[in-house]
Amino acid sequence: MTVTESSPPTEPTHAVLAPPEPAAGAAAGAAAGTGGAVFGAREWLVLITLCCATFMCGLDFSIVTVALPDIGSALGFSSAGTLQWVATASLLPSASLLPLFARVADLIGRKRLFTLGVAVFTLFSLGAAFADSPGVLIGARIGQGTAAAMIAPAAIALMTGYFAEGPKRARALGLNGAVMSLGFVLGALGGGVITSGFSWRWTMVALCVMGALALAGALALPAIREASAAKRMDIPGAILATLGLFGLVYGISTGGDQGWTRAASLGPIVGGLVLLAAFLVVERRHPEPLVPLSVLNRPTIKWSGLFGVITFGMCAGTTVLLSLYMQDVLGFSALQAGLSYLGEGAAATAGGMFVARLLGRFGGVRVLAAGLLIQGVGTVSMFALPQHVSLPALLITSSVMGLGHVFSVVSFITVMTSGVSEADQGVVGGLSQLPQYVAAIGVSGLSAIAAARTNALSSGSVPSAADILGGLHAGMVTAGVVALAGALLVGVVLRKRTAA
Repeated sequence: MTVTESSPPTEPTHAVLAPPEPAAGAAAGAAAGTGGAVFGAREWLVLITLCCATFMCGLDFSIVTVALPDIGSALGFSSAGTLQWVATASLLPSASLLPLFARVADLIGRKRLFTLGVAVFTLFSLGAAFADSPGVLIGARIGQGTAAAMIAPAAIALMTGYFAEGPKRARALGLNGAVMSLGFVLGALGGGVITSGFSWRWTMVALCVMGALALAGALALPAIREASAAKRMDIPGAILATLGLFGLVYGISTGGDQGWTRAASLGPIVGGLVLLAAFLVVERRHPEPLVPLSVLNRPTIKWSGLFGVITFGMCAGTTVLLSLYMQDVLGFSALQAGLSYLGEGAAATAGGMFVARLLGRFGGVRVLAAGLLIQGVGTVSMFALPQHVSLPALLITSSVMGLGHVFSVVSFITVMTSGVSEADQGVVGGLSQLPQYVAAIGVSGLSAIAAARTNALSSGSVPSAADILGGLHAGMVTAGVVALAGALLVGVVLRKRTAA
């Protein structure tokens, strides 16, 4: 895919495993689908290592969420609100530190930062496994979230560095997207199985083992030459971006429970937006900005980021609503609910296996529009989910949503990272990972819509299953409509900006 907007000439990507192809050769390879996407042994080592780290970070959030009740009773958390910090303590540093570490990757080297991030994640996972108090566990979770902010931008930048733009990169990103989705799904299932059969501490041990495997792979990665124009850190920009994102994500995460009009949620959101506005002003004047505005203002980057927020936010929010549907309406156990996600995970895995062919044939913009369309159709169809168990309806709608989601994730990252200079791959890699953390807006927003509709339908102090179902239907339809609107918007804002 070639960016046709006016921009400085891009620098070639200098990678040991995948030297850049000439423009004509890349176009021919893309037209041939995945014909030129056969990986060698060292390329498989790179791909497995990077996907293992991606899977580990995706697993981290969902596997802990399922284990929260057991963690609360074992360590003596004082309230449900305090217990929620076990999840939030990892989310906040992951989101707020991404831009900082994206630039650090360009300064010290992506392979070095990736290896450091995996090592830090493994150590803090081990610390979490032996935590004997709420404070120690939350501290370890902060460390895990910080390490995830190191891993995410470096992993994407390494993937775009090792695999040249074209069929191989498309296939690698497709497998990575499938692994990311599968990590979340298997986290819900694995968390229930491990917690029920053993102890919540074994969820941390599982993360520690995966971290050790990823670290071994990181140390064995082939050398890669990296060139960056950045020579020093933009300290004011780093502070403003970190605090701004922290306030925004914190306010969004807590607003669904506390209400967005309350000072505890509205204050951080407004403060975060003000700080991010100040960040843009500072970046305009700084000689070596944290995020160059020439990069941020590229339509393929800013619009792809928006569509990333849509697909992640609507899928994550709907997945939470599905969990409520299965447990509060159908009466499923946590294990049964986890098993019911296997259809979504299988569809995402299958989609990740052949999305590279679609990208090669139709281009990232069309696949992105199609992915959001499929995700929207699957989510809107959840309006038909009944009050009594209907596994075909549940599995089909969630699988269609999962298939569209993985198409959307892989294609928006492909569009965002295409045509980017080698020196800016770290920054763009960080920007491509940010939507999955800002997706908290989807979880909070859809949960609030479902709760409001449930209260409106309820005639008593305790809502019935039918009332809860009506609220969940409202949230699901909203998520589907937003995804469908995103599919229409793709054609309007990106169709003319890129060429297959």
